Amino acid sequence: MGQPLYDRLEIYLVAAAFLLAMGIFGLVWRRTLIGMLISGELLFAAASLNLMAFNRFTVRDQAVGQVFVLFIMGLAAAEVAIALSITIAVYRNYRSVKTEELSELNG
Repeated sequence: MGQPLYDRLEIYLVAAAFLLAMGIFGLVWRRTLIGMLISGELLFAAASLNLMAFNRFTVRDQAVGQVFVLFIMGLAAAEVAIALSITIAVYRNYRSVKTEELSELNG
Protein backbone atom coordinates (compact mmCIF):
# COMPACT_ATOMS: atom_id res chain seq x y z
CA MET A 1 0.00 0.00 0.00
CA GLY A 2 2.94 2.37 0.51
CA GLN A 3 4.16 4.86 3.06
CA PRO A 4 1.73 7.03 5.02
CA LEU A 5 1.73 10.71 4.02
CA TYR A 6 3.32 11.89 7.26
CA ASP A 7 6.32 9.64 6.62
CA ARG A 8 7.43 11.34 3.39
CA LEU A 9 9.86 14.27 3.15
CA GLU A 10 8.10 15.79 0.13
CA ILE A 11 4.93 16.58 2.09
CA TYR A 12 6.88 18.64 4.62
CA LEU A 13 8.83 20.42 1.90
CA VAL A 14 5.63 21.36 0.05
CA ALA A 15 4.10 22.68 3.28
CA ALA A 16 7.26 24.70 4.02
CA ALA A 17 7.29 26.08 0.47
CA PHE A 18 3.65 27.12 0.89
CA LEU A 19 4.45 28.90 4.17
CA LEU A 20 7.44 30.59 2.55
CA ALA A 21 5.35 31.77 -0.41
CA MET A 22 2.62 33.10 1.88
CA GLY A 23 5.21 34.91 4.00
CA ILE A 24 6.86 36.57 1.02
CA PHE A 25 3.47 37.45 -0.47
CA GLY A 26 2.41 38.97 2.84
CA LEU A 27 5.56 41.05 3.14
CA VAL A 28 5.08 42.43 -0.36
CA TRP A 29 1.30 42.86 -0.25
CA ARG A 30 0.55 44.02 3.31
CA ARG A 31 0.92 47.69 4.08
CA THR A 32 0.50 47.61 7.85
CA LEU A 33 3.23 46.89 10.34
CA ILE A 34 1.21 44.14 12.04
CA GLY A 35 0.59 42.36 8.73
CA MET A 36 4.27 42.52 7.91
CA LEU A 37 5.10 41.12 11.35
CA ILE A 38 2.76 38.15 10.83
CA SER A 39 4.30 37.52 7.41
CA GLY A 40 7.75 37.50 8.96
CA GLU A 41 6.56 34.89 11.44
CA LEU A 42 5.38 32.74 8.52
CA LEU A 43 8.91 32.92 7.11
CA PHE A 44 10.33 31.74 10.44
CA ALA A 45 7.80 28.88 10.50
CA ALA A 46 8.80 27.81 6.99
CA ALA A 47 12.48 27.76 7.94
CA SER A 48 11.75 25.77 11.10
CA LEU A 49 9.61 23.24 9.25
CA ASN A 50 12.31 22.74 6.60
CA LEU A 51 14.98 22.28 9.24
CA MET A 52 12.93 19.77 11.22
CA ALA A 53 11.93 17.81 8.11
CA PHE A 54 15.50 17.46 6.88
CA ASN A 55 16.60 16.63 10.42
CA ARG A 56 14.01 13.86 10.73
CA PHE A 57 14.66 12.22 7.38
CA THR A 58 18.39 12.70 6.78
CA VAL A 59 20.29 12.99 10.09
CA ARG A 60 20.89 10.26 12.63
CA ASP A 61 21.17 12.57 15.65
CA GLN A 62 17.71 14.12 16.07
CA ALA A 63 18.76 16.57 18.79
CA VAL A 64 20.82 18.81 16.49
CA GLY A 65 17.90 20.02 14.37
CA GLN A 66 15.67 20.39 17.39
CA VAL A 67 18.20 22.69 19.05
CA PHE A 68 18.33 24.85 15.92
CA VAL A 69 14.53 25.06 15.81
CA LEU A 70 14.45 26.11 19.47
CA PHE A 71 17.00 28.80 18.62
CA ILE A 72 14.79 29.98 15.71
CA MET A 73 11.77 30.08 18.05
CA GLY A 74 13.75 32.21 20.50
CA LEU A 75 14.73 34.60 17.72
CA ALA A 76 11.13 34.79 16.57
CA ALA A 77 9.94 35.63 20.08
CA ALA A 78 12.55 38.37 20.43
CA GLU A 79 11.63 39.73 17.00
CA VAL A 80 7.95 39.87 17.93
CA ALA A 81 8.66 41.67 21.19
CA ILE A 82 10.85 44.30 19.54
CA ALA A 83 8.57 44.76 16.52
CA LEU A 84 5.46 45.17 18.66
CA SER A 85 7.17 47.73 20.88
CA ILE A 86 8.25 49.68 17.79
CA THR A 87 4.72 49.42 16.37
CA ILE A 88 3.23 50.77 19.60
CA ALA A 89 5.71 53.66 19.62
CA VAL A 90 4.92 54.48 15.99
CA TYR A 91 1.18 54.37 16.67
CA ARG A 92 1.54 56.72 19.65
CA ASN A 93 3.40 59.27 17.52
CA TYR A 94 1.56 58.99 14.19
CA ARG A 95 -1.86 57.51 15.16
CA SER A 96 -1.50 54.97 12.33
CA VAL A 97 0.34 51.75 11.56
CA LYS A 98 0.05 52.00 7.78
CA THR A 99 3.48 52.20 6.18
CA GLU A 100 2.43 54.76 3.56
CA GLU A 101 1.60 57.30 6.27
CA LEU A 102 4.98 56.94 7.97
CA SER A 103 6.97 59.14 5.63
CA GLU A 104 9.42 60.65 8.08
CA LEU A 105 10.83 58.57 10.87
CA ASN A 106 13.34 60.46 12.97
CA GLY A 107 15.45 58.57 15.47
